[in-house]
Amino acid sequence: MNDVLVQTSDRLDKYLAANTAFSRAMIQKMIDAGLVSVNEELEKASYIVQPGDLIEYEELPRVPTSITPVKMELDIVYQDDDIAVVNKPSGLVVHPGPGHYDATLVHGLLECLSGLSGIGGVMRPGIVHRIDKDTSGLLVVAKHDAAHEMLSEALKQHEIKREYLAIVHGVLDHDQGKIDAPVGRSVHNRLLMDVVKDGKRAVTHFEVVERFAKHTLVRCRLETGRTHQIRVHFKYIGYPIVGDPQYGPKKDTSLTGQYLHAIALSFAHPITKEECQFETPIPSSFTDYIKTIQTA
Repeated sequence: MNDVLVQTSDRLDKYLAANTAFSRAMIQKMIDAGLVSVNEELEKASYIVQPGDLIEYEELPRVPTSITPVKMELDIVYQDDDIAVVNKPSGLVVHPGPGHYDATLVHGLLECLSGLSGIGGVMRPGIVHRIDKDTSGLLVVAKHDAAHEMLSEALKQHEIKREYLAIVHGVLDHDQGKIDAPVGRSVHNRLLMDVVKDGKRAVTHFEVVERFAKHTLVRCRLETGRTHQIRVHFKYIGYPIVGDPQYGPKKDTSLTGQYLHAIALSFAHPITKEECQFETPIPSSFTDYIKTIQTA
């Protein structure tokens, strides 16, 4: 941890760029990663520092320039010359990033697939969209750049349909609903997301599958795909996802991650244009937990 004692008033990013060896762009990345604090509080780049403020910062971890394929057991639901659909287990990070440079899904895909697109760069080959580390379920992977470009455009136009199952705390009154609330970086913790006024538009549709004494099993459809969207939205309406270490109750823990599963995925094939529809079974962790709350 490094520190700087502020001498004059200025924007946080500008002051650090002028008083350290880092560029302003790099400072912004460090702030976004939650590696910069002012008086032990995380602040935005636009925060105006004052004389006497103590700025503490850490460098971004060094990023490797290549990825070594790793042999791992992956559930490849479908593949052809253009795409692959993978059922990712909970606990597996999708691609390398700060703190996770080894044994990610990408490492495994490089070992078992014949090729991956390069549009996402060295760290994200083939990755069109992501799901969180502790969320399980389906995602589509591009094997070459043309497929990647078409899928990315389809994602942008909301033409890739993604559905999730979630177990939430509390008993929902409505059989179905729509959560339309903008999501952006939390003003209290830059490492987390929240419903904020200046956030990006985020819409989640849901319907109740089954109600229990103190929980509800819901099926969700994403209209948009913001970071942690479903987790943030259900916390926002007062029904946080069970086992969520970041957005759930403080003492609510799970050995298998939050109970959120990407159960269904559909899209037009980027090359053949045929309709592709995939659905994966509920993980055993879900069924086991449902058994416990059915008898509660």
